[in-house]
Amino acid sequence: MVRTIELNKRQETILEIVKENGPITGENIAERLNLTRATLRPDLAILTMAGYLDARPRVGYFYTGKSGTQLLTENLNKLYVKNYQSIPVVVHENVSVYDAICTMFLEDVGTLFVVDQATLLVGVLSRKDLLRASIGKQELTNIPVNIIMTRMPNITMCEKEDLVIDVAKKLIEKQIDALPIVKKTEKGFEVIGRITKTNLTKAFLALAEDN
Repeated sequence: MVRTIELNKRQETILEIVKENGPITGENIAERLNLTRATLRPDLAILTMAGYLDARPRVGYFYTGKSGTQLLTENLNKLYVKNYQSIPVVVHENVSVYDAICTMFLEDVGTLFVVDQATLLVGVLSRKDLLRASIGKQELTNIPVNIIMTRMPNITMCEKEDLVIDVAKKLIEKQIDALPIVKKTEKGFEVIGRITKTNLTKAFLALAEDN
């Protein structure tokens, strides 16, 4: 994975030389800049890893024709949910709101996924859902979570082969903190993971720091 980088003046000059004269060897680029090949090597490595240049043995460097935005888009399209997912925290649909609050606190998560007897996804519980239920005089140990949860088919889900960028769009659009990662079965959806805003932040930081 590669990030869009801010080029220094020498790197911009190298790009112009390759644009006009490519394919061109590293030795020829160095000659045009009155530099040694060793001095130039780090700049060529950065430009190649960043995707601005490509290199072929015994041929030289040539310009890829891609802008920084294009390169960033290409690399965002290489980030998949399966590489950044975390373990889901699941509760049964018959547990009480009190127990769900305890689970959320102990597991330090913002979203719980609710399953039925067959361990298939039937609902989602957010902090807001539990907070709303706790306001008032109800006995929380007597209220099952299936009374307050968001139910199917109103649950936003994703699969492990989905792109991280698409999941980010869903989280922003729906104004939620996490999505269940599911596997479709004949009877319903099995929860196999979760992806959160924190996971997405780590993915984008990894993209930014890779070079």
